[in-house]
Amino acid sequence: MKDMNDAPPVGMIRSVVIVDDHPLYSDALAAALQLVFEGVKVSKAQTLGAALDLIESGDLPDLVMFDLKLPDVCGISGFQRLRAALPDAPILVISSLTSVQVVQALMEEGAAGFLPKDASAQLLRTALQEIASGRKYVHSGYQSCPVAMVPEDRFDASHPKLAELTPQQKRIMKLICAGKPNKQIAYELSLAEATVKAHITALLRRLGVQNRTQAAVLVESAQPATAIGSGEADAQAFLSH
Repeated sequence: MKDMNDAPPVGMIRSVVIVDDHPLYSDALAAALQLVFEGVKVSKAQTLGAALDLIESGDLPDLVMFDLKLPDVCGISGFQRLRAALPDAPILVISSLTSVQVVQALMEEGAAGFLPKDASAQLLRTALQEIASGRKYVHSGYQSCPVAMVPEDRFDASHPKLAELTPQQKRIMKLICAGKPNKQIAYELSLAEATVKAHITALLRRLGVQNRTQAAVLVESAQPATAIGSGEADAQAFLSH
């Protein structure tokens, strides 16, 4: 990592666990941490199991830096297990799996922040400073896909299951993709919140998905490549576990 030497020590980060199965990348993160948090203790684990063993042995870090793709991790359940083991420590996810919906799901599950693996040293420093100050950090490039702006006929043609939705379900689906909570959807469509929930239950069943996030990934993956990020197939697989 470059351009880190002018970063002042911030916050109360005294110990960090890096969970990543690439030793060179782990070493680079460890070097960067020493430049941001002087004297910080850095432990490393190449698997989720090894990280959980560290925690069970009493190594309770002030921060965890976590890669989503590990040998013993399948889907978002790996992050959920780590979050359950460390309910109070912030977890910064650094991953090559960069779907907007994956990032959104991780933040909803309690991540302290997200960075893509190709982030610059400056962005890493910014993320660490924000998290050390008690705030959350997500790279500004991860904004919701403008599915709500897709014309009705394109939405219908994008996926056969989407074409089967009722007009009201399609309107609700677009608002889900825009990140609107049920209460806001009810307000914008002049519906009771219970009615919105009933529509969502029906459309999830029709689309063959388990939750709102998986539904949004299905919609995004059906749009042209210019409208979405990369790796949507990986994202759908990740969110289904």
